[in-house]
Amino acid sequence: MAPEKYRKPQQAPPKFTATPSSLIEDTKRLIDRSRSVQDGIVKDIAPEKASFENVLLPIARDDNKMAIESHIIGFYQAVSTDQKLRDASTEAEKLLDDFGIESSMREDVFNLVDAVLQKKESLDPESQRLLEKDHKAYIRNGLGVSAGPKRDRFKEIKKRLSEISIVFQKNLNEENGGIWFTPDELGGVPEDLVASLEKGTGENEGKIKLTFKYPDLFPTLKYAKNAETRKRVFVENENKCNQNVPLFREAVLLRDEAARILGYKNHAEFRIEDKMAKLPRTVDDFLGDLRTRLAPGGQEEIKKLIALKKQDLKERGEKDPYGEGYYLWDHRYYDRLMLEKDFSLDQQKIAEYFPLQTTIQGMLKIFEELFGLAFIEIVGKDRDDLAESGKGSDIVWHEDVQVFSVWDDEGEGSGFVGYLYLDLFPREGKYGHAANFNLQPGYIDENGKRCYPATALVCNFSKPTPKKPSLLKHDEVVTLFHELGHGIHDLVSRTIYSRFHGTSTVRDFVEAPSQMLENWCWTPSQLRSLSHHYSYLSPEYEEAYKESEEATQTPSERIPDELIRNLIGTKHVNDALFNLRQLHFGIFDMTVHEPASHEEIEGLEISTTYNKLRKEISQLDGPEALDENKDWKWGNGQATFGHLIGGYDAGYYGYLSSQVYSTDMFYTVFKPEPMNGKEGRRYRHTVLEKGGSKEEMEILEDFLGRKPSTEAFYKELGIAR
Repeated sequence: MAPEKYRKPQQAPPKFTATPSSLIEDTKRLIDRSRSVQDGIVKDIAPEKASFENVLLPIARDDNKMAIESHIIGFYQAVSTDQKLRDASTEAEKLLDDFGIESSMREDVFNLVDAVLQKKESLDPESQRLLEKDHKAYIRNGLGVSAGPKRDRFKEIKKRLSEISIVFQKNLNEENGGIWFTPDELGGVPEDLVASLEKGTGENEGKIKLTFKYPDLFPTLKYAKNAETRKRVFVENENKCNQNVPLFREAVLLRDEAARILGYKNHAEFRIEDKMAKLPRTVDDFLGDLRTRLAPGGQEEIKKLIALKKQDLKERGEKDPYGEGYYLWDHRYYDRLMLEKDFSLDQQKIAEYFPLQTTIQGMLKIFEELFGLAFIEIVGKDRDDLAESGKGSDIVWHEDVQVFSVWDDEGEGSGFVGYLYLDLFPREGKYGHAANFNLQPGYIDENGKRCYPATALVCNFSKPTPKKPSLLKHDEVVTLFHELGHGIHDLVSRTIYSRFHGTSTVRDFVEAPSQMLENWCWTPSQLRSLSHHYSYLSPEYEEAYKESEEATQTPSERIPDELIRNLIGTKHVNDALFNLRQLHFGIFDMTVHEPASHEEIEGLEISTTYNKLRKEISQLDGPEALDENKDWKWGNGQATFGHLIGGYDAGYYGYLSSQVYSTDMFYTVFKPEPMNGKEGRRYRHTVLEKGGSKEEMEILEDFLGRKPSTEAFYKELGIAR
């Protein structure tokens, strides 16, 4: 039970008791209310009487109320086990998107907003930002185009793009394919994974089914000794959602058409205009410079990996059925083997020190110390007490979900901060990657009262078994830190309007706070404090460990210094290839969104472009290298690339440009003393608290005390000049 002072948050947690019919009814109710607010403003306010208070403020307050319910309505499609509920959530999101398009193209409302802007009222900075952003949004949503066929076409495009986005993500979430393998074909794959896979019957008797979910996919690509198995897994994963291929093509064509209707040269120019980069050329120059700097390192890394591959095959007395090349399906396997052979890095051994639950506890402790927070897990009777119905199950969407109330520590005033949810294991129909979802944003209501945020981490880590808890590979620890970083940004943000809350920043900054926190996963003292060997968790686990390892005694409770040194020594091994992979995504994104003409994008073979660019940039061979006709259409990776449909279009470069800012912040402020609580709190209040309520470049300059620099980023990658 939680301590008394933490048992009564100022705000009840959200409920997850919706039914398919209630989702649709609630959605229609929200839309009707918003429409009546807008209609009322237009009816009652003449342009000469328009002010921020009687035009913008009522709409902003309605947006606040809308967000409190609408985010959760759309969330069900990512996490519910009930197909009907997921379908209703998808339908509701389409209704909300269509209404959003209708609202964004109301010329009568825009005329009032324009009148307010022209009056140049004296407003607080966040309200001024809201006014300017809203005014620009109306223009970017077609109201700068004369009423008539062009504007009507623009509206049609917006609606269709919304439909595509929803269906594309639904296809990814509900993908449930897989491959049947014999146990021999999965030789080398960790035994506990193989044991957990579905056993075949009938025509698949004696086989086991490998899915494309991350806990199955990545270990197989890393450990399967059979090159044919790895190739099959890799290629079929690239083709797991081919129903998205025509949707992706339609989306890039429609985006280009819409941008040209608005007077932009292409979609990239339209999208980047209001980001930190401002111009596509800035992005292209950044990506091009990085590619030039990284390419030689990539070539050197491939040479070493090919030598390792030859040595490995010779030692095993085998030949690669695909010849002497270095292939896309080889890389995770030989990257892992190099870490083990050259750096004595056993990822399985390291994972033993990072059971999921103790790692989360350690992580939260780090954030408590850095940012002045307290995380209190809500369990048992406390859940029942917080639920209005008295049923604790009403405040989570699945029995596996953990929920925490989050508070300021005494130094920060001991107030309530919000709710954090963790949904960590895969299940059918669930969002398949790792992401942070805002469930309810924070804001100040019309009575001056603060409404508190709720945020959820949705991940897909391996489930515990009777003999082992869920154990995290180091890269999964990094993923957890990254997503929890978004969650912290969401929790500690304090803005007047929900529009600017938390991670509602420009896309080429939003990853920076999370990326910065990844550095704590490479700091010896933090790795030690996070670690806790799983054999110490229970007598049963201790017994199972001794049995599996044929060990006579338990290992050290904390990860040994030698393992930490080995791990940290690998931070930049094959780093050029890793970043060239990111560049492939970023440059492909810009290629399809930055055509010289609409005819160019109409004639573009998108799958061929995706695969050719990957070969040119990453320098790794695909199946085309084995085909005498050089067929580049062997895979459709873009159809599995949810980011480019879900908001990172002409913005994927942001993962790399944000890395520039995150590395600069870490090197400048935290590298000398990562657990400096004074600086952590300054970071919380200067950067995280602001959300998107202030120009992101100003936020950075306030924190750094100067303009950001690429120096630390290039130094970290070892490519500084």
